[in-house]
Amino acid sequence: MKLEYFITKRLITTKDYKSSISAPIIKIAIAAIALGIIMMLISISTGLGLKYKIRDKISAFSGHIVITNYDNNASDITLVPLARDISKYNNFETVQGIKNVAPFASKAGIIRTEDYFEGIVYKGVDSLYDFSAMQEYLTKGRIPSFDNSISSEILLSEYIANRLHLELGDKITTYFMKEWGNKVPLVRQFEIVGIYNSGIQQFDSSVVLGDLRHVQRLNRWDQDQVGGFEVIVNDFDQIEDIGDQVYLELPSTVDSKTVVQKYANIFSWIDMFDFNILVIIIIMVVVASINMIVALLVLILERTQMIGTLKALGANNWSIRKIFLYNAAYLIVKGLFYGNLIGLSLLWVQKYFGIVRLDPVSYYVHQAPVLIRFWDVLFLNLGVIVISILVLLIPSFLITKITVVKALRYQ
Repeated sequence: MKLEYFITKRLITTKDYKSSISAPIIKIAIAAIALGIIMMLISISTGLGLKYKIRDKISAFSGHIVITNYDNNASDITLVPLARDISKYNNFETVQGIKNVAPFASKAGIIRTEDYFEGIVYKGVDSLYDFSAMQEYLTKGRIPSFDNSISSEILLSEYIANRLHLELGDKITTYFMKEWGNKVPLVRQFEIVGIYNSGIQQFDSSVVLGDLRHVQRLNRWDQDQVGGFEVIVNDFDQIEDIGDQVYLELPSTVDSKTVVQKYANIFSWIDMFDFNILVIIIIMVVVASINMIVALLVLILERTQMIGTLKALGANNWSIRKIFLYNAAYLIVKGLFYGNLIGLSLLWVQKYFGIVRLDPVSYYVHQAPVLIRFWDVLFLNLGVIVISILVLLIPSFLITKITVVKALRYQ
């Protein structure tokens, strides 16, 4: 083992090796490994970052699980109320993994100014609503407060504010259609206390957050009637299992849908990120492996005389193969070092400075999000090392075909 280590170290550091024919090929191999790990780090970090960011944005506006009456499934507008007392629904709140349950109700309306008008969906919530996720998308002002008296404060999107030329602190007039009697609209005055920008057009173009009690009055509901419930879970990865358990705990007249089911088209799209990441990883590993195979073959052919000498001194094939594999492992680690250094630096710059911008209409975000997780980086590097070494066992088999006589004659 000491002899193998000594020869490997000499093979790596000797001057004639660095100035030999194999030197540029080995440099190319190291560069290929570095470039490969850079591409893999970027694809994993940005792919997962985009996936989780879009997922969190949708969940911020719709919750993880939505519970409504079956008659409300055709649209986001709640028409048939549910009892506010959730204990009437077979105690679904006792399902393990639920973090928060908040009532809501939605009603369609129109904001009208002197020169413009815009259709909206007024989403009424109360103090139980989890606004923590919304804080990230708040660009101006604050979250509406809901005290004992009915509040006229609303949270408006930047998209609607720009279209209607509204500013923070403006009071707006909103018209809602009645569900009974004549069709004279009901008029309500609201004050803009916060402006948000989620980057998801589907929400920004319509959703206005305000007091739940306005919807109750507009629909002539009692105080113990709401449009539905939004459930927040502790672990999004368990959402399907928790969603099934919640559904089983509900009576036959009440339905529940996970955010994945409600926005199936968006989640089907972001699930493709995993496939894209896998394809990039496979391509980069194959390219890096091919370069390392070429480099190892050149190194073996260049050191044919050394191989013959070692065999003449009694070294077996496996001992000599390990010398070249140790050398290849050193080159792989060297490439990974530079690749991680450059790749993580680029990701860090993107994470904190947002250099790469995206079209929110297409990607739902304004800049490429980055998610850097230690275990992702660790397993990626270990995987590259293990796969590369296993692949290099094949070209190292060439050493067994080199005989002492032919090697010593080799010039």
